[in-house]
Amino acid sequence: MKKSLSSRLPQNLNKNTDPDQIKREVNALYSLLSAMLGPDKLILKAGKLEALSLLRSRKIESRVLGLQRVVFENPSIGELLGPEEIPAALQALYDELAEQMARRTVEESLERKTAEKLQERHEEYILDLKRQLLKEQGGPENPETLKKYAKLEKLKHSKLNRPALEILRPQALDEIVGQEAAIEALMSKLASPYPQHMIIYGPPGVGKTTAARLALEAAKGLPESAFAREAPFVEVDGTTLRWDPRETTNPLLGSVHDPIYQGAKRDLVDGGVPEPKPGLVTEAHSGILFIDEIGEMDLHLQRKLLKVLEDKKVHFDSAYYDPSDGQVPKYIKKLFEEGAPADFVLIGATTCSPEEVNPALRSRCTSVFFEPLAPADIQSIVTAAAEKLAVALDSDVPAIISEYTTEGRQAVNILADAYGLALYRLSRQNGGGRTITANIIQEALRAGRCAPNTLKKNTAGFATGRVFGLGVSGYLGSVLEIEAVAFPAREPGKGSLRFNETAGSMARDSVFNAAAVIRRLSGEELQNFDLHVNVIGGGRIDGPSAGLAVVVALLSAIKGWPVAQDVAVTGEVSLQGKVRPVGGIAEKLYGVRLAGIPRVLVPAENKGDVPNIPKGLIVELINTVEEALPHFFKDWPQQLN
Repeated sequence: MKKSLSSRLPQNLNKNTDPDQIKREVNALYSLLSAMLGPDKLILKAGKLEALSLLRSRKIESRVLGLQRVVFENPSIGELLGPEEIPAALQALYDELAEQMARRTVEESLERKTAEKLQERHEEYILDLKRQLLKEQGGPENPETLKKYAKLEKLKHSKLNRPALEILRPQALDEIVGQEAAIEALMSKLASPYPQHMIIYGPPGVGKTTAARLALEAAKGLPESAFAREAPFVEVDGTTLRWDPRETTNPLLGSVHDPIYQGAKRDLVDGGVPEPKPGLVTEAHSGILFIDEIGEMDLHLQRKLLKVLEDKKVHFDSAYYDPSDGQVPKYIKKLFEEGAPADFVLIGATTCSPEEVNPALRSRCTSVFFEPLAPADIQSIVTAAAEKLAVALDSDVPAIISEYTTEGRQAVNILADAYGLALYRLSRQNGGGRTITANIIQEALRAGRCAPNTLKKNTAGFATGRVFGLGVSGYLGSVLEIEAVAFPAREPGKGSLRFNETAGSMARDSVFNAAAVIRRLSGEELQNFDLHVNVIGGGRIDGPSAGLAVVVALLSAIKGWPVAQDVAVTGEVSLQGKVRPVGGIAEKLYGVRLAGIPRVLVPAENKGDVPNIPKGLIVELINTVEEALPHFFKDWPQQLN
């Protein structure tokens, strides 16, 4: 401001003594002073300083004297200046006015900010008074809020009956069907004073979650158990757990609500104190943390969980935490300095195979395998569920349901659908008994678009170029129909080979191994034939386990020899004709049982993988292709002659 006022003076002011120029400068100074103080205030101030008459004088010297008294606020200035002294006096007046205006600008800014702060404090004070008044008057309730509260209370006391699955869920370990060995393994790991972390593998709907929950209750009653009566069972779905890189929220491990984030308590925000929020691992302390579908959990979160399993506590950190702050509550100081306790037994459940689970997590947990449910198990589940629903069943209903599912949960759902349909018809007929018939079950299955789980195979007689192989999908085995046809090549030695594109590369490689074995056994060259190998239904074969089935199918197609249809086979074939071991033997035998095939050939090296053989199923162990062929071809080896 001082610079701008001074810049309005002519550059040669100190040397300019022109009366007209000096008069214009005096008038300009008077105008600035009037604008700065206001006309009325200027007159009052000039009167007090005995300068009013001087300002109104027509003499330049008198007006300059009047301006000096007003600007410098000094009535004792009484000497009139000569013409040569007036320019310097005007310069001094400009400088002083600039200083005064600069001070006034700063003072006005400070006054404005002070007024704003006072207004904020005033508003906060009013709000505090209102809150205090609300507390003294009994809280923030009014007729509208009380009406909404009454509505919530009404909703709380009005509810539907429990879902059918909740009613029909097993209430004790002995009610879980078809998993006796798995439950014994589960209990043996919890009954010890040193319980182990574990992962339960198995297909969906076979009782993994229910078994884990009931196992804890059973373990509490054992004398050597490490679990107290109040030990918690905390259940969470691994597919819903995701790692938050900002670490502002983590329901599994816990997180810190810093003062600047929403969620911290008001009293802590005001003091700038961060608040740790313990997670599910702390809630499960001294009990069991059950994570369903643990294989689907975020890998970074799995690594964090492994650290908690080692430390048995969760550590918190925050840039806002000041250990020397006396306003930090004791529980927050303890959480930051000692961590939150997290000593629990981890039980994970997954439908993935062990190879699909994080190796680091798998190495810290023992394995428990739940088996697929057999048709007899499904029938037992349906019968027990009908007793809980107090409904009668036709004798063939359990068998019908067992043909459409291998999951206990789905079997119960089908029965519940049929139960609802029976009740609806009963209400329309105004009477009748509560009986679920085969017709009602079939209608419920059609309404749910259910398809038979495994079709029974036609095992009667012989068929040329058709063999039953075995495959595995997840934890369920299946029977694959492999067929082959052979035609003489148009030109000897230039035959072609076609195989399902969906069958998998390893299955196609089995054909080339089969060519060497067939040539050694029969002397036939596959290049002399146009061959087409097909897996009916487009089934995918992951691995070389269809090797022996392909050998039999191709040999039958080339030679025209009929193949027995009452036998299924699995096994990899080497170039020397050895039958090598394969995986998934238990699951494959399960698929054979569902398909109704009475015999199955298994590599002899898989003998240890063969479970207790069910009644009505014959399992033959073989070492070579030559040992297998008599089971398929009626007159082997005479047919070679």
